[in-house]
Amino acid sequence: MARAPLLQLSDISLTFGGAPVFDTLSLVVQPGDRVALVGRNGSGKSTLMKVMAGLVEVDRGTRVVSPGVSVGYMEQDPDLSGFETLGDFAASKLEIGEEYRVAMVAEGLKFNPETPVATASGGERRRAALAKLLAEAPELMLLDEPTNHLDIQAIEWLEAELSSTRTAFVLISHDRAFLRALTKATLWIDRGEVRRRESGFDGFEEWRETVWAEEDEARHKLDRKIKAEAKWAVEGISARRKRNQGRVRALAALREERGAQIRRQGTAALEMESGTTSGKRVIEARGIGKWFGDKTILEGFDLRVLRGDRVAFVGPNGVGKTTLLKMLTGEVAPDEGSVILGTNLEIAVFDQTRAQLDPNATLWENLTGDPLMAVSGASDQVMVRGTPKHVVAYLKDFLFDERQVRAPVRSLSGGEKARLLLAKLMARPSNLLILDEPTNDLDVETLDLLQDVLGEYDGTVLLVSHDRDFIDRIATATVAMEGNGRATAYPGGWSDYAAQRPEVMAAAAKAAKAASPKDAPRPSKNTGLSFTERKRLDDLPALIARLEAEIVKLEEFLAVPDLYSKDPVKFKKGTQALTERQIALQDAEAEWLALEERA
Repeated sequence: MARAPLLQLSDISLTFGGAPVFDTLSLVVQPGDRVALVGRNGSGKSTLMKVMAGLVEVDRGTRVVSPGVSVGYMEQDPDLSGFETLGDFAASKLEIGEEYRVAMVAEGLKFNPETPVATASGGERRRAALAKLLAEAPELMLLDEPTNHLDIQAIEWLEAELSSTRTAFVLISHDRAFLRALTKATLWIDRGEVRRRESGFDGFEEWRETVWAEEDEARHKLDRKIKAEAKWAVEGISARRKRNQGRVRALAALREERGAQIRRQGTAALEMESGTTSGKRVIEARGIGKWFGDKTILEGFDLRVLRGDRVAFVGPNGVGKTTLLKMLTGEVAPDEGSVILGTNLEIAVFDQTRAQLDPNATLWENLTGDPLMAVSGASDQVMVRGTPKHVVAYLKDFLFDERQVRAPVRSLSGGEKARLLLAKLMARPSNLLILDEPTNDLDVETLDLLQDVLGEYDGTVLLVSHDRDFIDRIATATVAMEGNGRATAYPGGWSDYAAQRPEVMAAAAKAAKAASPKDAPRPSKNTGLSFTERKRLDDLPALIARLEAEIVKLEEFLAVPDLYSKDPVKFKKGTQALTERQIALQDAEAEWLALEERA
């Protein structure tokens, strides 16, 4: 016998007084569903989840929850007024004697239920909201970005918890690894329409591209039909006037259909420009240590960062990742040891607290009021990588519309604040990029684009993130901060680090020893390349090819007649860029030859 659905939305329409957010939307959530809710920032994911939770009143349509079914919603900004501690809030709807549920969940999520509400950070408040939902264990859980402000260990705990539950859930997240591990169906919001696919997030991007390709083909056919009918309307309007008027009305209907089609929102125009080339050695830390009272943040740590490295820093919340970043960039002095910074460094910082944004100022004011972006004598323009650009046009590159330009930053969503900070960051050249939790609140498409931009970036990147997939895609080395002052550098991204952790290596060695015969010959000691060197050898051909292509383009650019006399600034920049790439090509070829000979 088929079970009744947990939740059903039928013919839902919602406008908020303007353009429709949803129109005639219908969906069903069944028992045992594990659904990824995906879509661009601003597409209405959180709004739809609030409709599902019964927190937003719709203009039209019905929401039906089956009798006896409880629906729980994890709020991103929970109201904790009236509660003394986070634990009081998390246990507020539990029966007497069930408070232990909060304690069990709190241990996995790494927050202290005794923390006073008055002193709790935003991240602690969100963890309390997540703990409240998990402790209550409703039949349907609605989770809006539950991994934000969780460290990787807590994310892995939550992943295991959701994997083992029988409770149905709908999940919004930017964390690809989290979505792939947990979901078995996908709801995709695209221009007010919700499509469902009976498969998890893995494969979503291929499905999306297929849908868009089919749309483009249908639109192309409709355009050709309109063109043919319009030609007939001009040339054959005279005879059989009654039938002709029917075709004219049909043509009008076709044009109305075409006009009603909503074009897809473009991607943000992310682009970065490297500044002057830094020295080959960017940062060298020697035996650095840091203490806050009795707490050891770091002790005896060495790290050498070379030009072009992408180093990720991972570890539990509060372990000191941001403090280490500040020591490596010279913002904070170590208590012992030394940090030597390389030459010609131009540093750009994406901070997790968004402190560079004034919440009470408008988007316009945040850009034009930045001394590094201001254009002398022009209050409506900003300097973007050396070229003045109208502030509205630049904000449109980052998917903001004109109505938002004069709105205060505090009115933006988390993803929109991240995009605004990226707009400030990418307006000026740099050669050392500090990214402290850049992935929070960004949609999957923007993360893809950010990854592509970082792949083309010639400078050096230091990255703090809890997004395992993003680290794997970006990092060439991972520094694991394990607490009690311990920090260890591993080659590769998160997956490489996870495979090289001491406990994993020890378990693998023990298993291999138990499985091999005692008299088996021992393998000879490897005298070839290290893991990092092998990866570098694999990456160098692509780097050499890219440098060669850039040199060809620059030579063509500089060969334009009268370029020097017409635009000496562009000629100077082009000449400098050509020289830098020629030197970089020589270095890359020499490095490849040396590694290849050793291999």
